[in-house]
Amino acid sequence: MHYQDTARQIITLIGGKNNILSLFHCITRLRFQLKDNDKADRAALEALEGVFGVNISGDQFQLIIGNDVDPLCNALLSQLPGIDSAFRPTQRRNPISVILEGLSNIFSPIIPAIAGAGILKGLLALMVAMKWVETSHQSYQILLAISDGVFYFLPFALAFSAAKKFGANPYVAVALTAVLFHPAIQTLFKAGGPVSFIGLPVPTVNYASTVIPVLLAVWLLGHVERIVDRFMPGPLKTMFVPLLCLLIVTPITLIAIGPVGIYAGNALSGGIIWMVENMGIVAGVVVGGTLSLIIITGMHYVIVPIMINNISTMGFDPIKFLFYIANLGQAGAAFGVFLRARDKKLKTLALSTSFSAAMGITEPAMYGVNIRYKRPFAAALIGGACGGAFAMTMGVKTYAFALSGLPGIPALVGPTFLWAVVSIAISFVCAAALTVILGFEESTQPVVAGVSPVPIGKSAEKLFAPVSGELKALNTLSDPVFADEIFGKGLAIYPTTGELRSPVNGKVESVFETHHALALQSDTGAELLIHIGIDTVKLGGKHFTSHIAAGQFVEVGDLLVTFDLAALKAENIDPSVILVVTNSECYGDISPVKETGDVASRDEFLTLTATAA
Repeated sequence: MHYQDTARQIITLIGGKNNILSLFHCITRLRFQLKDNDKADRAALEALEGVFGVNISGDQFQLIIGNDVDPLCNALLSQLPGIDSAFRPTQRRNPISVILEGLSNIFSPIIPAIAGAGILKGLLALMVAMKWVETSHQSYQILLAISDGVFYFLPFALAFSAAKKFGANPYVAVALTAVLFHPAIQTLFKAGGPVSFIGLPVPTVNYASTVIPVLLAVWLLGHVERIVDRFMPGPLKTMFVPLLCLLIVTPITLIAIGPVGIYAGNALSGGIIWMVENMGIVAGVVVGGTLSLIIITGMHYVIVPIMINNISTMGFDPIKFLFYIANLGQAGAAFGVFLRARDKKLKTLALSTSFSAAMGITEPAMYGVNIRYKRPFAAALIGGACGGAFAMTMGVKTYAFALSGLPGIPALVGPTFLWAVVSIAISFVCAAALTVILGFEESTQPVVAGVSPVPIGKSAEKLFAPVSGELKALNTLSDPVFADEIFGKGLAIYPTTGELRSPVNGKVESVFETHHALALQSDTGAELLIHIGIDTVKLGGKHFTSHIAAGQFVEVGDLLVTFDLAALKAENIDPSVILVVTNSECYGDISPVKETGDVASRDEFLTLTATAA
């Protein structure tokens, strides 16, 4: 790559110098802040030599570069005098982006509990429908409590998660929420007469399973807590900051925030129900056909609270099922690629990603296959529109919150179950058939260029686990760049410790300034990228300490980086340690010593086999 020439082309295609506000880079990506993202020519940028892809995250315009990111960034900055190159993860945040990211961070930690309970709820509904169990049986009642408990007391889980996002004390947030469920309050509400607090009327509403009131209350709590803490003397903070916060925020919640949140939630839910009931097939076509695009932008997080609220309060939701439709459309399109493709590697990739999409994990299929080859992605959207149209026409509903794939089928058990299954089949089959009919250009598959050959005389090399934890395949990661193996093959570990150690004997090629990522080259020529956590660049180095420098020689087991694992989890960040062999094309095979389970630091965990001469 000729860095200065490439830099000039990037500046032109990204909208010119006047469109660039700032630029910095992480271990693999150029991260721009642009005045207008729409001025950038994404297709032309993706076609540039050395650019593996384009991604937009919030307001940040990212070019995925790989090992050449540092010299290319320097070449860009040399042609952009006066451009801010400082790391500013909070610069120029769009309010909508902030809301979407906030909803994602709040709901992501609690969705596993909701999904697990939702599947049980669906199974119980199936058992009742098949008359395998009596609803009066004590065992059924206990199982019902297990499946329904998290939904009834959802405000508690939500308060704890929201407090971490809004900077409030999570335990004070739970205490605030507990007031809404206290027997004394419930007795007042159930008495039927007017309720007041110091002369102000308190509306009598039911807070069980609610979402919006708690989010608003905890948001206010975070602001009040910071104001009170600022003026409270140090020795009195522990007792009196929580006391004053509860005395200020709780009455406001009961009198105003809570009722407003209830009414807002009911209005949003009612609007969706009205759209489905009155626009049926149109709603199915529009939402079913565009939901994958909505998921890419992150806008679907706006819908999640509404869906959960509908299921919690009404026992069903009419929109959640369209997520199944969209996912099976992506699965069908990838399966169509498997049927049509001639290249064996592509067929294998398409089949595996089709299966994962059918299971509810669409990123590998969507980013790794369908979007890459363009026409399959269009086929997936059309398949979603067809399935959505049929589903809305037949009034299909979801009766529990679960993963939107085949494992979540029990959540569909109810009066519309049969039509739900037919709708899923329509989405999958239409997408697969259209992919086969429309075809695609296999030559568009990117090839990693500029990798160095593996030295002759080394038939195989073992890499050792850089950290202790649970093994994870790359395609299970939420970051499509790693999940789609754009930079090479490898493996991830969900860590149980905060010590990153060298997996090879070799040399430190580079250490990113925020210490969350580094590059190594082994003595035998393997080029490795190690990345701690997903999107940890936004932390600006917080929670990471580097113990090495570029150019340093290391041996297996040497300490490279320490990181605060608990703090990363508290920031709602996936702390997975990702190891990628960036010159994967030089090897005949890269395979894990074992596919799943736990691994200890310095255990053998990857085998690199050289290409036969």
